[in-house]
Amino acid sequence: MATTTQKVVVIGGGYAGVKLARELDETAQVTLIDRKEAFFHRIASLRASVDDAWTHAPFVPYDKLLDHGKVLLAKAVAIRPAERDVVLATGEHLPYDVLVVATGADYQEPARFTGTTVEEAAKAFRAHQQQTAQARSILVVGGGPSGVELTAQLRQTYPNARLTLAHSGSVLLSSSKSLRLGRRAQAWLEGHGVTVLLDTFVSASGGSSRFQDQAGNAMGADVAFWTTGTTPNTLWLRLAGHGGWLDAGGHVKVDSHLRVLGHRDIFAIGDVNDVAEAKLSPSAMAQGDAAAHNIRAYLQRGSKHGKQPQPYKPAPVRLFSVPFGPEGGGTVLPMLGKDAPVLGNRPTVAMKSRSLMVPYVRHLLRQPRG
Repeated sequence: MATTTQKVVVIGGGYAGVKLARELDETAQVTLIDRKEAFFHRIASLRASVDDAWTHAPFVPYDKLLDHGKVLLAKAVAIRPAERDVVLATGEHLPYDVLVVATGADYQEPARFTGTTVEEAAKAFRAHQQQTAQARSILVVGGGPSGVELTAQLRQTYPNARLTLAHSGSVLLSSSKSLRLGRRAQAWLEGHGVTVLLDTFVSASGGSSRFQDQAGNAMGADVAFWTTGTTPNTLWLRLAGHGGWLDAGGHVKVDSHLRVLGHRDIFAIGDVNDVAEAKLSPSAMAQGDAAAHNIRAYLQRGSKHGKQPQPYKPAPVRLFSVPFGPEGGGTVLPMLGKDAPVLGNRPTVAMKSRSLMVPYVRHLLRQPRG
């Protein structure tokens, strides 16, 4: 066991929560709470929804993550700052010296962990695989990284399907801040027979396979996927009476040290907070590192060996890598400006496309790389 009696409770076992929990395992008695029985490597989820060989790749057990702390399969329903405890759905109360909210964001299908068990989530992936295998026409709505990656993976797996990607913007992958990467993605997709529709707003027009654009033109498809954004997982905070912690978009408002405004002992990290940077897994893990440092400083305050807290510095641009199937893709180097260098297939495949970072994440959770 860690020698300290100070308790850190982390709500949420995604990238940010796992990184922070591991960093603090030697410093405090860490309890990580999550509703899922395994870590969900979302980066691998799009391929898992299309390729049956990848069905179980996104799921990594939590059992080796912490040497001293524990991972609790549970649902948090309330936070009581005055009493300094978390209330679980079972009625149990978990006391804390420091609390971390790391509940992430909810993604649209198929990049979602359905249910609470691995088998439930795998069953959902198999259903997507069967659905797309039978489809003659597939529509993907949203030209961000998820939409482009999913469309490319669908084309690689189903070369004969009629495939359309509709995007409301004028260029794909606009969040990369690189016009070059967006154009590269469009050229790859169109070169592989995908119809790319820009400046196109899609809505359902009745029925499971009937859609239309903003002009009312019909856009029929046997299967449609929506990849148009995420929603922070903070409804539970609002229901628990902490709506004042949230901004208009539902993100937790934090100060420069990643603390919930007005609470020196409560932090919020990753996709759930209002930090102005791209909501990517590297950002989440960077925040996990930064918050771990500041939590140590808080727990050791008054000690002659104590550290000083440090403000977190958001990164407006990070390494931005998008696979075009397992053997292609494009990567923007972390440089400001629209003309940042874009790396092509070979480095992108080596960094991400082929492995989807599964070995790295398994290492993070102290599992065999497989």
